[in-house]
Amino acid sequence: MNHWMDTSLTADQFGTALLQTFNMVSISFVLGSILGTAIGVLLLLTRQGGVWPKPILYNLLNIIINIVRSLPFIILLICVLPVASIFIHTSIGTKAMIIPLIIFVSPYIARLIENSLLSVPAGIIEAAQSMGATNFQIIRYFILPEAMPSILLALTTALIGLIDATAMSGTVGGGGIGDLAVNYGYQRFDYVIMIVTVIVLVLIVQIIQTLGNWLAARAKKN
Repeated sequence: MNHWMDTSLTADQFGTALLQTFNMVSISFVLGSILGTAIGVLLLLTRQGGVWPKPILYNLLNIIINIVRSLPFIILLICVLPVASIFIHTSIGTKAMIIPLIIFVSPYIARLIENSLLSVPAGIIEAAQSMGATNFQIIRYFILPEAMPSILLALTTALIGLIDATAMSGTVGGGGIGDLAVNYGYQRFDYVIMIVTVIVLVLIVQIIQTLGNWLAARAKKN
């Protein structure tokens, strides 16, 4: 029994891994959300029947999103890291993981945002157009506020997916909780590390989902 409880995990080691995961997730999520939301809005505008139909641009974006989303993150990581390392001069550590994570999450968010925006009733857009609103005003003052609860839930889903991806990046030396679980917990048979990392990841996801649900409910009431 004592053998199972032996561990090399220290508080500093765990704190460093937690901070690395926070840095990877926060930076990737903020940049990925900005890029993904912009692409999602562009998809809504340029689709057939949209307020600014551009079929060629829509189809091009659609194909790129489908290609990136069809790749498992570990494959995407292996493909992108060599290219990303040219610009950031390293292929290991949390800094190296930022670019692959942004490329992973942006198309994911774009598709979720597009679906959220499509849930807005056509009557609201028609009413905005009848009032002479520009395309920007239609998006800013009518579609985005109406779709906000759905957008918040979509971003919550994307954030949880991003945490899953950062955990996976530990297999290629990305640092963070995933790296701790793989290189210390799994490869060194340190069951304490495995148990602690699983519990922490579950708690983080539960907190994020609860917060996302609460924010969406508040946005719906407003």
